Amino acid sequence: MTDVAARAKELADRHGSGELVVLPTVWDTWSAWTAVAAGAVGLTVGSHPVADAIGSADGENMDFGTYLRVVGAIAWAVEVPVSVDVESGYGLAPTELVNRVLEAGAVGVNIEDVVHGEGKRVRDRQEHADYIAAARAAADSAGVDLVINGRTDAVKLGADVFDDPVGEAEARIRLMEDAGARAVYPVGLSTADQVDRLVQAVTVPLNVTAHPVKGHGAGDLAALRALGVRRVSFGPLWQKWLGEISAGELAAWSGRERS
Repeated sequence: MTDVAARAKELADRHGSGELVVLPTVWDTWSAWTAVAAGAVGLTVGSHPVADAIGSADGENMDFGTYLRVVGAIAWAVEVPVSVDVESGYGLAPTELVNRVLEAGAVGVNIEDVVHGEGKRVRDRQEHADYIAAARAAADSAGVDLVINGRTDAVKLGADVFDDPVGEAEARIRLMEDAGARAVYPVGLSTADQVDRLVQAVTVPLNVTAHPVKGHGAGDLAALRALGVRRVSFGPLWQKWLGEISAGELAAWSGRERS
């Protein structure tokens, strides 16, 4: 049986260690077992790859109960901490969200500021920070050191939404840290200068999405470590890479030439 409090402490301790932690993004028990066998000390469950695996779509289109059953199967199948991408919260109040995640055996959450269930409305800075603060309070009340990874899509949304996307991301990650996030995740960073600026804006780990083979726009794992990045996940990129490799190899067996 998963000791949620103990695994949460393990994940929180890794985030507080000052060292870079790589948390491969998985979508089922097979991918989880594969990552752990390769040495992963923790995992992230991505909504995008899970949605693709079960025939749904990302953007809070999955039934949350169905999604948590996948998360629970992963959490019970491995002996490492598991964090789950809950998008913007699936319309749930922070306390209910946290309680359901903990019941599934996950000990971390990734919470973003784009509310897909409301026409992709972007929460304002303080609204998102307040949601994270309420989630932090719920976890603390449960006696679990839940690792909240506060995500902002400011850079990804770009100049069409914000006059200064990187500056907006910086303001948001500062507020999320103050609200109790144990890590921050400004999605869409692509250069070393962007990473360096935002790493220095907070004291908690900055999360970047990297490709397991191609790395990140700011460089490979060593380069990211040198920049001060302390958390790396894969998003949907590992699953997509496996799909591309598999499709190429399987084409020979189906009589089709590789593209």
